Amino acid sequence: MVKNFLIKYGLYIFRWQLSTPILAIVISLFPVKNEWLSATIANFIGALIFFWIDKIIFKPKYNYDLWSIKENIKCVDCGNICRGYRLVLSDKYNKINDPQPEFRCEACSQHKRNSFGQRKHYRRFL
Repeated sequence: MVKNFLIKYGLYIFRWQLSTPILAIVISLFPVKNEWLSATIANFIGALIFFWIDKIIFKPKYNYDLWSIKENIKCVDCGNICRGYRLVLSDKYNKINDPQPEFRCEACSQHKRNSFGQRKHYRRFL
């Protein structure tokens, strides 16, 4: 966890240093008498470039799937009243704000998981 943070922090510092040449180039190419306007233009151009780099650096990675487990639910597949499971969050899968969550019993969850084969968002279950 700390190692991952330090890598991201190091990349961010390196990326931040890359903004210096952009600032210098823009200020030299756009000889505006007002330094504040010139710096604002340079920062705007830098934001257009570095927004995408920051998005890559700070992209969240989930090491584990997030499951929601509830007691005494009605399985949406078989109708049994039991403990229910539903996948909430995984890599490229986000059902946190699902207005109608579907819980399944353990057997139906296993069956659904097996029907998806080796899909990535079902890799860690029960």
